Amino acid sequence: MKANLRSETIKRILLRKNKTQNWLAHRLEISTGYMSQLMEGTRNPSPKLREKIMNYLPDLGFDDLFEMKEMD
Repeated sequence: MKANLRSETIKRILLRKNKTQNWLAHRLEISTGYMSQLMEGTRNPSPKLREKIMNYLPDLGFDDLFEMKEMD
């Protein structure tokens, strides 16, 4: 199984915090291009990155931020 970002949830959170996707990428220490790929669902975050995301967005749980999908 793979975990995909729930990009609509992330976008809403960033909008409420008045932050950008690039701001989050910088905080997570990843490139803006990789962040875009995560948001589009073409890449999946590693367990370490999922942990970082949860630390920067502590108000939400795993199931709020990620969607589990079967591997193709």
